[in-house]
Amino acid sequence: MTSSVPHSKTAFQALLSRSSTDDLLTPAPQGEQLERILSAGVRAPDHGKLRPWRYIVVQGDARAALAHEVVAALERQAPETPEKKKEKMVHRFSTMPMVIGLGMALRPDGKIPLQEQVMASAAGAMNVLNGLHLEGFGGVWVSGVYCDDRTLLTRLGVDGLAGFLFVGTPQEPERVKRRPDVAHYMVDWNGLGDVSFPVDERES
Repeated sequence: MTSSVPHSKTAFQALLSRSSTDDLLTPAPQGEQLERILSAGVRAPDHGKLRPWRYIVVQGDARAALAHEVVAALERQAPETPEKKKEKMVHRFSTMPMVIGLGMALRPDGKIPLQEQVMASAAGAMNVLNGLHLEGFGGVWVSGVYCDDRTLLTRLGVDGLAGFLFVGTPQEPERVKRRPDVAHYMVDWNGLGDVSFPVDERES
């Protein structure tokens, strides 16, 4: 059976060249380009068509406001957090060209398991990262205990938070991080006996 989508070696090589980075400069995507990138997010697998994705775009002076909200949430969830770490978080959230909150509209009492709803949200986030890369931008996905803070969730208008994307233009667009060999992470299962992955054998 042949695919209905034309194979593009260039597009596939671009996907293989993606890597996360927080060494970001302006500009960040705007207008129709940003909408196109986020549209990739809402094309993620979505069991039950629940559409859990909620993208919160933060720019300009709002970045500093978000930074203080996030640190306040961190202080409530982990009051022992060192001041140095909190100062670093304020700086990062305040200075990234753009921050996108990965909000989730979850239905814990619905027919679709909550885990699948969270996975749909995560799949959407990965699509957005790929979309950013294909449009010439970069990003990194960050999260922490602050994502569980009810006050922060209420401020952002969401039921759950999968983290944040820091978004902008990579300072080193040609730099690709070394990736592991996929052969260590795959097996052909023949239906006979248990499976053992090469990476697990090597690490045992």
